[in-house]
Amino acid sequence: MGRKLDPARKEKRGPGRKARKQRGAEVELARFLPPGEPSPAPRRPGSAVPGSLCVNSLVVHNSLTVILPAEPLDLHIIHQRIKGNMEVLQNFGVKREEGRTRQEYLALLRRDMAAYYSYSDFLLKKLMDIFPLPELINFLEANEVPRPVTIRTNTLKTRRRDLAQALINRGVNLDPLGKWSKTGLVIYDSSVPIGATPEYLAGHYMLQGASSLLPVMALAPQENERILDMCCAPGGKTSYIAQLMKNTGMILANDSNAERLRSVVGNLHRLGVTNAVVSNCDGRQFPKVLGGFDRVLLDAPCSGTGVISKDPAVKTSKDEKDILRCAHLQKELILSAIDSVNAASETGGYIVYCTCSITVEENEWVVDYALKKRNVRLVATGLNFGKEGFTRFKDRRFHPSLKSTRRFYPHTHNMDGFFIAKFKKFSNAIPKAQKGSTSSAELSLWVPPVAPFSLLSDEEPAVEAASPLPVPDTIVEPQSKKKKLEGSKVAKGQKKPQSALKKRRSLQAQHRPVKAGRPSPRMLCARVPTRKKSRMNQNEQ
Repeated sequence: MGRKLDPARKEKRGPGRKARKQRGAEVELARFLPPGEPSPAPRRPGSAVPGSLCVNSLVVHNSLTVILPAEPLDLHIIHQRIKGNMEVLQNFGVKREEGRTRQEYLALLRRDMAAYYSYSDFLLKKLMDIFPLPELINFLEANEVPRPVTIRTNTLKTRRRDLAQALINRGVNLDPLGKWSKTGLVIYDSSVPIGATPEYLAGHYMLQGASSLLPVMALAPQENERILDMCCAPGGKTSYIAQLMKNTGMILANDSNAERLRSVVGNLHRLGVTNAVVSNCDGRQFPKVLGGFDRVLLDAPCSGTGVISKDPAVKTSKDEKDILRCAHLQKELILSAIDSVNAASETGGYIVYCTCSITVEENEWVVDYALKKRNVRLVATGLNFGKEGFTRFKDRRFHPSLKSTRRFYPHTHNMDGFFIAKFKKFSNAIPKAQKGSTSSAELSLWVPPVAPFSLLSDEEPAVEAASPLPVPDTIVEPQSKKKKLEGSKVAKGQKKPQSALKKRRSLQAQHRPVKAGRPSPRMLCARVPTRKKSRMNQNEQ
């Protein structure tokens, strides 16, 4: 008979594999529990744990005290601690504990928010720099709720009133998007799939977020213009531009990803757009391919910190390198977009830059860089809502005109986080700054008002102040340094140039003492006109 089936054989066994596993998990869990946590009352093994009122329980088994985790209670305690720390920080002088600094409260609050909302510590630091603490909680809460489904009416084929009536007849509950939009509809619930209705297949509307309507409204395209959509996929903004232009003029829909252009082509065909040309080109090289557009829309690729409700992976997948890599690409793209616009356009000369990110490095920093690098200025976006852009952030100071840019947040406008800036190009010339400097504005911070030497040689003609000065490859040294170098060459036995020898001899001749019976060169020069006059007098006689 086997050992397990022998009733007479009884061996004393210790804790099994499952118990050892549980003990290891409890040790790991104890590391994450906050210090000073009150010990809850013990419970019997096998007793049920209440659902919403469960507590961290102690189980006594074989003289071992173990802690059973209860996730709902942990999150509840963390949430209560977040609220308590927020109240203390808002009235820190009165409610703080003795011996606790503000930095300790902020560090504990950031750790609790990272655990409760599942954010990385890096991204939470970024958000705490942008938002005040009460607004930050609202922003994090808004990212946990999906944004409402919105559609845009295609006025090339139908009217919003007729589309709304047709969808209501199919069991769709909807409302107008807002007073600021004449084509948008917000959908609350539907008994039919919104992306498969006969109206959708006929091209009567486009599934599009409310925030993506704003850049096209800021661009304000006119009929019979040449417009470039530099990063067009999946085609929602391009079709909206064609709709406002009433299928006149020309739209160049460009994207660097050939796979995403398939959706662009499909949407343009479905919506009846006939004035668009689709291209696959790197936006950074676009001015070399084609230019002279009246308006350019640049929806730049970004880190996606404004669309966390759509992509929760952004909470933990982004770091400092990702932000700076996106910012570098955006700076290259915005300079390319500005160079693609014709400043002499009668109706245009505008560039709209937008991102679905809320970080300053990808928005105000890029716009301020463009203002320094090109002959552009910021103008009003034409949107009567939204928050102003930052003119100062931590230790950085941006151009005061950045107040005309607009920021949109999910907790204030109930749409994805968005940033929009509108430029007006006033000159096609590209300003050239001195080597090593980033712009003429920054150059004026360190170049002295009166330069000790000229960047141009004596033979070159004077250039007007309005035209940019050509930057020489090598900077001309001051005259004093030249003389020192020449003197050192002569001391080594090298011959000086002939022009320098002549200058030196003339200077020596001027200061040489006059000998008896020998006129000085200065006297000889003075006698020359007298001889000419005497000859002329003789001829007249």
